Amino acid sequence: MADTTVLRRFRHTLPALAALAALGASAQSTQVTVTGRAPQLPADVAGFGDVPAERTPIATVTAGTTALRDQGIDTLGEITRLDASLGDAYNAPGYWAQMRVRGYALDNRFNFRRDGLPINAETALGLENKDRIEVLKGISGMQAGTSSPGGLVNLVVRRPRGDATTVLLGAADDGSLRAAADIDRRVGEAVGLRLTLSADRLRPLLHDTDGQRWLAALAGTWRLSADQTLEAEVERSHQAQRSAAAFSLLGSTLPSASAIDPRINLNNQSWAGPVVFDGHTASLRYTQTLAEGWRVQAHAMTQRLRTDDRMAFPFGCSSENTYDRFCSDGSFDVYDFRSDGEHRDSNALALRLDGQARTGDWTHALGLSVLATRYRQRMGAQAFNWAGVGTIDGQAVVPASPVPADTNTNRDERSTEWQFTDRLQNGPWGLWLGLRHTALQRDSVRTDGSRATSYDQGFTTPWLAATWQLTPQDMAYASWGQGIESVVVPNRSSYGAQAGQPLPALRSRQAELGWKHEERDWGTSLAAFDIRRPAVTDTGSAYLIDGAARHRGLEAAGETRWGEFSLRGSALWLHAVREDAADAAINGLVPENVARRVLRAQLGWQPGALPGLLLQGWLSHEGPRYVLPDNSIESGAWTTVGLNARYGWREGGRDWIARLGVDNLFDRRAWQETPFQFGHAYLYPLAPRTWRASVQVSL
Repeated sequence: MADTTVLRRFRHTLPALAALAALGASAQSTQVTVTGRAPQLPADVAGFGDVPAERTPIATVTAGTTALRDQGIDTLGEITRLDASLGDAYNAPGYWAQMRVRGYALDNRFNFRRDGLPINAETALGLENKDRIEVLKGISGMQAGTSSPGGLVNLVVRRPRGDATTVLLGAADDGSLRAAADIDRRVGEAVGLRLTLSADRLRPLLHDTDGQRWLAALAGTWRLSADQTLEAEVERSHQAQRSAAAFSLLGSTLPSASAIDPRINLNNQSWAGPVVFDGHTASLRYTQTLAEGWRVQAHAMTQRLRTDDRMAFPFGCSSENTYDRFCSDGSFDVYDFRSDGEHRDSNALALRLDGQARTGDWTHALGLSVLATRYRQRMGAQAFNWAGVGTIDGQAVVPASPVPADTNTNRDERSTEWQFTDRLQNGPWGLWLGLRHTALQRDSVRTDGSRATSYDQGFTTPWLAATWQLTPQDMAYASWGQGIESVVVPNRSSYGAQAGQPLPALRSRQAELGWKHEERDWGTSLAAFDIRRPAVTDTGSAYLIDGAARHRGLEAAGETRWGEFSLRGSALWLHAVREDAADAAINGLVPENVARRVLRAQLGWQPGALPGLLLQGWLSHEGPRYVLPDNSIESGAWTTVGLNARYGWREGGRDWIARLGVDNLFDRRAWQETPFQFGHAYLYPLAPRTWRASVQVSL
C-alpha cells in the first residue's frame, strides 16, 4: 500500500499532534533533561522482596507504563518485543496472549501472576491499570508450585500515589480509537483512591477483526496506623473481537509470505462471532510491620472469567487425506467452532512472614509463606463441526453448522504451597536459598459425566544460588533449580490400566551462570543457561516419559547513555533439541516455532536543542525456525524496523505528552511465527505497517 494512503489514515490525527507540538515548543516552560539511566526496579516476581534486579541471581525483564506506551504495547501478547528471550507461541490477534520464554511455551493456567498471586491467563488481561510488567526467565519452581520451565509473567497493579489526573486519547490503524483516564486522589492523610477507566474501538488493519474493549478499575490504600496498611482493588474488563486465523502449508510447500496479503483473516465467515472475554478480579492485602524489621502480610484474590469462544476454524485437508496442513491448491476444511459460557474461577490466599536475622558474620533476609489456591472450570457442550471448504484468498463462503454436539471438560484443582527463602550475605559473598513444597489435588470430568479422573500429588522443588560482588558495579552468580509439571493420562479405554492415572511429576532442572554490571550510564547482563525438561510421548495406547527437551543458550542485555543518545538491546542464542528419546530418529530435532537467534535493539535521541523530545528507532530480528516437528520445512529469518517519537512539554500548568509511532516501517513480509498447534501447522504473518498516535495530559 502506498505511503500516501497510510498517511491519509491520520489526516486528522497528525495535524492535531503537530499543533500540540508547536504549542509546546512555543510555551515558556522548564524542561527536564535526563542525563543518566533510570534506576532498575525490584522484580517482585523473583520472590526475594525489594532487591534491585541488578543484585539478584535471577534473569528478569521489567517494563513500566512509559516504556509500554512508547513502544505502543497495548496487549499482553505484544510484550514479546521487550526482550530477545520472549517469543510468540500461537499468539493470535484477538485471542488470549500465548508466548514462550527461552524457547518453552508458557502455560496460561500456571505461568502468570498478578501482584505475585496466581491467575488464569486464558483471557484478555488488560494492562491499562498495571504499573509494570515483570518477566522471570527460566525455571520457576521456587516461585510457583507447577509451571512450564520457560518463566513467569507478573502483572503489578497500579496503586494510589497522590493527587493527579491523566487523560489519554489515541488513534491507530484504519480507525482504532482509545480514550483512558487515570484519577489518583488522597482522601485525608490516611486514604488514597485510584480510578482507571479505558475504552477502545478496535479497527485493526487485519480484516474482519473489528471489536471493542473496556476496563474499569479502582484501587484503594488505607494506612490504619504507622505500621499497618490495608490495600484493596477491583477490576472489571470486557473484550469482544473476532480472532485471527492463521495460514498453513499448502501441501508440502511453504507459501511465500510475500504472496500472501497479511490483512486477510481466514476467520471471516458471516456466522463467525467474536471471542468475548469478561473478567472480574478483586484483591485485599494487609501488611503490618513488626519489631526489628519483621513484616507479616496477608493477601487474598479472586478472579472470575467468562468466555464465549467462537471461530470459523481452518483445519486440514480431507480431500487429500492430510490433517496437519492445508490442501496443495490453497483450499482447506472449515469447522464451525463454538464454546459459549465458559467459566474459569480462581481463588488464592497467601500468608507471608519476612524478617532479618544474623548468625556470626552472615546476615539473613528470611521469608516464610503459605499459599492456598482453588480453581474451578465449568464448560458447556461445544460445537466443532465440519462446515465446508475455504480458500486462502478469504473469498469462500460456507454455511454455519452450530449444533453443540461435542463434550467439553470440567476441572477442579486445589493446592497448598509452602515456601521458605533465605538470602545470606557476608561482605561480597551471597548465598540464596529457596524451597517450595506443593500438595495438589486435581479432578476432571467430561461434561457428559464420562472419563472422570482424580489424583493427588506432592513434591518439593529446591533452588539455590551463590553471588560474588566483584566490585560495587559488578556481580557474578551461579544458580541451580527445579520446576514441576503435572500430567494425567486421558481416561480412555485405549490407554488400558494407565487410563486416568497421573504420570510421575515431571521435574525440570536448570543451571545458570551470569554476570551483571550496573552504573549510572551503563548497565549490562550476561547469562548462560541449561534447562532440561522431561518429554512425554503419546503413542495412542500409552503415555511415556521419553527423554527430554533440552534448551541451552546465551543471553545478553545492555543499556547505555552518552550525551543525547541512548542504546539498549538484548540478544539470544538458543540451542534447543530433543535428547534421549527411545526413537533415535527424534534425537537432535529442534522444536518447531523456536528461533535459534533473536536480537532486539533500540536507539534513542534526545536533542538538546529541543528539550522534551525523544526519538527512538528499534529493530527486531528473529532467525529461521522450523514449521514441522520433523524439521523437514524451515521458515526464513525476518527483521523489522520501527520508529517512535515522544514530545513532552508544560503549558498552562499542565503536563502534555504527544506520541507518534510506526511499526514495521518498511512493510516487511515474512512468517512471524510457525506454531504447530492442535496437531496442525500454522503460519502467522508479520502485521503490515501500522501507525499509532496519542496525546496525554495531566490535569
